[in-house]
Amino acid sequence: MAPTSKNPSEAEREEIQPSGQVARSAGIVGLAVMVSRIFGLVREQVFAAFFGASMVYDAFLMAFRIPNLLRDLFAEGALSAAFVTTFSQHVTQKGEAAAWRLANLVLNALILILLPLTILGMIFSPQIVDWIAPGFRAIPGKTELTAEMTSIMFPFILLVALATVAMGILNTKDRFGIPASASTFFNLGSVVGGLAFAYAIDPHFGPRAIVGMAIGTLIGGMLQFLVQLPSLRHVGYRYRPLVDFTDPGVVQIMRLMGPAIIGTGAVQINVLVNSSFASYLGNGPVSWLGYAFRFMQFPIGLFGVAIGTATLPSISRAAARGDLAEFRKTLASSLGMVFLFCIPSAFGLAVLGEPIVSLIYQRGHFTAADTHQTAAALAFYAVGLTGYAAIKVLAPAFYALKDARTPMIVGVVSIATNYVLNLLLVERFGHRGLAMATSGVALVNFLALFFLIKRKIGHIEGRRIFQSLWKILLASAAMAVASWTVYAGISPQMGPGLEGQLANALIPIAAGTAVFFLLARLLAVADLESAERALLGKFLRRSSKE
Repeated sequence: MAPTSKNPSEAEREEIQPSGQVARSAGIVGLAVMVSRIFGLVREQVFAAFFGASMVYDAFLMAFRIPNLLRDLFAEGALSAAFVTTFSQHVTQKGEAAAWRLANLVLNALILILLPLTILGMIFSPQIVDWIAPGFRAIPGKTELTAEMTSIMFPFILLVALATVAMGILNTKDRFGIPASASTFFNLGSVVGGLAFAYAIDPHFGPRAIVGMAIGTLIGGMLQFLVQLPSLRHVGYRYRPLVDFTDPGVVQIMRLMGPAIIGTGAVQINVLVNSSFASYLGNGPVSWLGYAFRFMQFPIGLFGVAIGTATLPSISRAAARGDLAEFRKTLASSLGMVFLFCIPSAFGLAVLGEPIVSLIYQRGHFTAADTHQTAAALAFYAVGLTGYAAIKVLAPAFYALKDARTPMIVGVVSIATNYVLNLLLVERFGHRGLAMATSGVALVNFLALFFLIKRKIGHIEGRRIFQSLWKILLASAAMAVASWTVYAGISPQMGPGLEGQLANALIPIAAGTAVFFLLARLLAVADLESAERALLGKFLRRSSKE
């Protein structure tokens, strides 16, 4: 219904222009996620400097693989999508009291389910490691160290589940900054706490010091939940010890979560499978893949997760009202922003992987050979970057329409396809083949979800999306050529120190970025203006007032 007043309220303006609201919310989330990802890179720098691409870091990564897999499924996948969708519907259709009751029911149900699961995981960690990393048995002590750290880090699952419920509540209340910043506190806690415990265990930071970093991961997980509690209280949440597994809202969330775990978790499950294959390749490949995927997480989090997080409450409310026109417009705009940011990011990581990895990681125990191998994995991972990020927007769209079955089917097919591709590629290309398989599957997953959602809702402004897509591809290709040309020209003149590393990475990035935005503006790429407003709106508004 159109507003009756000539001066609509802020809430009404947001309803009138949902895509603009998503862009602004995505800008808030993106800024918070960017800070978080920067601290995440700092965390990885600490690991690279003290442990390099070694047996002990292989062990840490594999030990964190199961908790981290479930973190991605919960915080950026199944639980988040299912809870936000159902909570939004309760707020819209049943009121605040029913929504707060649902939040308490879900919180307590998670504690009752995940606490026993955590205890079992700690007890059976040796068996879990044998299952996910059978190749570690060939290297003395590697399986035992991995199992020890797996047991330490398993409670992280419960902590991140609680943090996810808090995040979902705040996002539904259009509070995006604090929950998106929670990961920053995870990284801070894991680095500061981890280094403190590592020093206590071994002041010389020998192999056993890595166990302290595992303890630091738990500290970070706890901070990620605690930092959101003041905001929860501010929006009106009060804890109540309520339990009812038969509540319709809880049943709906569980029903959505079951298939959604497979649907949204396909990429991470594929990463887990890849790690299992990599465990047979000796010391190093697990670390190289881990360091490379950390770079992938930066644009995925900054753009895919940020845009997906901001999109889900809006399309969930539209779906609850039966407003498919708003649903389509918001979803198409969100996909356009994903393409706008992720395609050039993928080109940039592919052509400038080596100088970027060298700048971030190459010091201490991380050698030039590790830089080369990590950059090789990154180039193949970058091929699937846009697919990774777009899945973060598309998969939750099905849950907003109460359809968890379609993403589940696509996810199952992609997992099977990834396994087959690994068998075909790993022997010939080693760890690069594993990255190549994951990227190929991510793109296939994205294309399948795109065409299926298009069929489900009639259309999705496909002509505008594809017109924008080819323009972004053209601008990105020109950017890649410019970046590589500048890098090839200056690299032979730069020394091996930090100044040379900075110049080799930042000058080509700056040149490529300028070429991309200039060409994108000349080509009139859709969503460029709204993205600029989302990122720079506050500064532009201040300037206009002055």
